[in-house]
Amino acid sequence: MPDTAPVHTRHGSNIGQPLTRREGLLKVTGGARYAADNHPAGMLFAVMATSSIARGRISSLDTAAARAHPGVIEVMTSENAPRLARHPDETGEPFTYKLDLLQDDRIRYANQPIAVAIAETLEAATEAAALIAPSYSAEPARVELDVGERFVPSEVGVGEPPDAGKGDVAAGLAAAATRVEAVYETAAQYHNPMEPHGVVAQWDGNRLMLDTPSQGMSIAQMRLAGLFGIEPTDIHIRSPFLGGGFGSKGALWAPQVLGVMAARLVGRPVKLVMRREQMFGPVGHRAQTRQTLRLGAGAGGKLTAIDHHTLTASSSFDDFFEPSGGVSHTLYATPALATRHEAVRLDTGTPFFMRAPGEASGSAALESAIDEMAEACGMDPLTFRLANYAEVEPLSGKPFSSKNLRACYTRGAEAFGWASRPLAPRQMRDEAGLLVGWGVGTASFPAIMFQAEAMAVLRADGSATVALGAHDMGQGAWTALAQIAADGLGLDLERVEFRMGSSDLPNAGIAGGSSHTATAGAAIYNAGADVIAQLAEIATGDERSPLFGTGNVGVVARGGRLVRRDDDSRSESYADILARAGRSTIEGKGAGAGDAAAQENYAMHAHGAVFAEVKVDPDLGQIRVTRLIGAFAAGRIINPRMVRSQYFGGMIWGVSFALHEHAVLDPHSGRPMNGNLAEYYVPVNADVPSLEAILVEEDDPHVNPLGIKGVGEIGITGTAGAVANAVWHATGTRVRTFPITLDKLL
Repeated sequence: MPDTAPVHTRHGSNIGQPLTRREGLLKVTGGARYAADNHPAGMLFAVMATSSIARGRISSLDTAAARAHPGVIEVMTSENAPRLARHPDETGEPFTYKLDLLQDDRIRYANQPIAVAIAETLEAATEAAALIAPSYSAEPARVELDVGERFVPSEVGVGEPPDAGKGDVAAGLAAAATRVEAVYETAAQYHNPMEPHGVVAQWDGNRLMLDTPSQGMSIAQMRLAGLFGIEPTDIHIRSPFLGGGFGSKGALWAPQVLGVMAARLVGRPVKLVMRREQMFGPVGHRAQTRQTLRLGAGAGGKLTAIDHHTLTASSSFDDFFEPSGGVSHTLYATPALATRHEAVRLDTGTPFFMRAPGEASGSAALESAIDEMAEACGMDPLTFRLANYAEVEPLSGKPFSSKNLRACYTRGAEAFGWASRPLAPRQMRDEAGLLVGWGVGTASFPAIMFQAEAMAVLRADGSATVALGAHDMGQGAWTALAQIAADGLGLDLERVEFRMGSSDLPNAGIAGGSSHTATAGAAIYNAGADVIAQLAEIATGDERSPLFGTGNVGVVARGGRLVRRDDDSRSESYADILARAGRSTIEGKGAGAGDAAAQENYAMHAHGAVFAEVKVDPDLGQIRVTRLIGAFAAGRIINPRMVRSQYFGGMIWGVSFALHEHAVLDPHSGRPMNGNLAEYYVPVNADVPSLEAILVEEDDPHVNPLGIKGVGEIGITGTAGAVANAVWHATGTRVRTFPITLDKLL
C-alpha cells in the first residue's frame, strides 16, 4: 500500500516553502476577475436606496420621478418586488439570518434597503435612487446598550451556552489576597473589506448564474434555493477572488439577493454593488460590548477566581450575540471560573461574525484585566502570566492537543527586549520627550475544522488537476492549497493545475473560523492519496512493473514516481504505470473533517504572545504604536510567507481595535455618522511602522492528520490588549474603553 502519511521535511517538499502568490501577477496586472468585473451582454445597473431612519415605516416613495429619469428601466419596491417562495425572515440553513428584501414597509435599522433603481447606466441608477425621496413615520431609535431591556440569550456565538463555569467564584474572590474589578467597553465595528459586497446576476429560466464574493458558496446556494423555490444545483456561483471578507461574506446578505430579484424582475442581467456608506448596516458588524471582570489572586500571584460578565447587543429582529466571555475559558489556570452573557436589542442591522468574533472583544478586556491584576500584585505582567499558565484548558479540563505558549512568551520577550522593562509606569521617554510604554498580550484562537470535499485527476502525461469549491479572501489559499495538492500527489507544483472558486466544483464548505486551510487542505490531500492508492494498486499488481509484489512494504509518492519504501532503486513514473495499464486518467476523491474523538479528548488551540511598544505625547495625548513583535505557535506551517502576512494583518487589526476603529451612531436617528473610510478610522502604513512575526515550531499530532491550525485571526487576540497595556505603562492612565483615544488620556 502507498505511504499516505504526510512526509514534509524532505528537501523539495511543496509544503513549508515560502512561495509567492500563484495569482500575484494576475492581481497586480488587473487580470484577477472579481465579481463586479463581470459584464454579461445586456447587463443593467442597480443601485439601492436605503433608509435614513433606524425604526419606523415608509410613508411614501416618489417612484414616478425615479422611473421618469432618462435611462431608468424600473424601480423595485415592496409593491412590485418579486414574491419569494420563502419569507426572508424564515431561516433554517446554517449561517443564515433574516433579510430585508422589500416584502413590506417596515424599517428595522438605518441603511436598510427600501428600493432598487435599475437603469442602463450606473449614473442613471444612482440618480434615480436619489429621486425616490422617501418619507417616513419614524419611531425613536434604540442604539445604545443602556436603552434596551436586558435578557439572557439562549446561546452565544454558534450554539455556545450563555453561562459557563466551574468552582465557587464567590469563595475564590473572598479568599483572594488581591482583587481587581473593572468594566471594559468595546465599540461597534463595521465590516469594510476593500471589495464591497455586490452581485452580477442573470437568469435563464429557473437557472441562476451569479458572480458574487462568497466565503461559503454552498451556503449561498441553499439560501437562494429556499428563497426562490429552485434546486441548489440550478444555481451556479462564481467567486474566484475576494477583496477581503473577514466573516462578512460567509452569509448571503440582502443587497446580493436584491440584485438577483432585480434581474428576475426585468428579465436581464443586473449588477448591484454596495456603496461604501451602505456597508454600515445590512452586512453584519461586531456588536458593542460592556464587560465586567472580577479577578482574585492569592499569595504569589496565583489566580483564585475569574468572573467575566458580558453585556452585548443584537438587532431588534434577529439573534447573533458576541461570545466575548469564551476567551476566559481557555487561557489562565484558576480553580473558579464563571462567564455570563446578557444582551439587549437595538435598532441596528444584525451583528455577525467579524474577524475573531468574541475572541477579539473578549481578549481586549481579559488581557487588560490580567495586567491590572499583575500591577495590583506588584508583579511583572509577563511573570504573572507565566505564574498562571494553564497546562490544561481551564474550563473543560482537557489537555491541549499541543501548547507551545511558553516558547511564544520566551521568544517574543527575548526579541522585544522585555527584560529591560521597568515595572512602574511612566518611567521611559525617547529622545524627543515622548512617553514610552511596553505591553504584552496573550493570543489564542481555537483550531476549528468544518467539512469539505475535493477531487484529483492524474493524467497520462504525469500532470494532474485538483479541484474544489474553495475560497481565497486574499489570505493566500490559491497558493497554500495548491502546495498541499502537489504534496498529496507527490508532484512538483508546476505539474498541478489547481481549480477553485466555483460552486460546480466539490463542496469546500466555508472559509471561516481560520479553518479553511485545515479543512480544504485535508480534503485535497486525501483526494491525492486516493489517486496514489489506486496507482499503487495497479503497479504492485502488474508483473511488468519494477514495483510488482511490493505488498506490505509499500511505496512512497515522490517527484511523479512511485518508489519502493525500502529500496529507492525500484521505482516507476506515473506516466509509465498509466500507459501500460491503458489508462488515460485516474480520478480520486477526498474529504476533510474534524476527528470527533480527538475533539472530545483534547482542547485544540493556536497560541501566541504579542509585545507592543507605544509612544505617547505627554501634552497632546497622541498615541503611536512604534513596535509590534508577535510569536505564534500554530501547528504545521504550509507557507511561511503567507502565514507571516496573516499574522501581520491580525496584528494590524489589533492596533485598529485598540486605537482607531469604532462606529458612531446618532442616538436620535440611529444613523451611522462616520459611514466612510475618511471618518471610520483604520490603520494606514504610518500607524504601524515596525512589525515582526516569529513562527514558533509546533507539531500537533491530534488536531488533524496534516497538523494544520489557522492563523488568520489569532493576531488580533493578543495585540489589542498588548497595545492597551503599553498605553498604561507609558502614561500611568488605565483606559478601559476601546478604542483608546487621546481625549481619554487627557
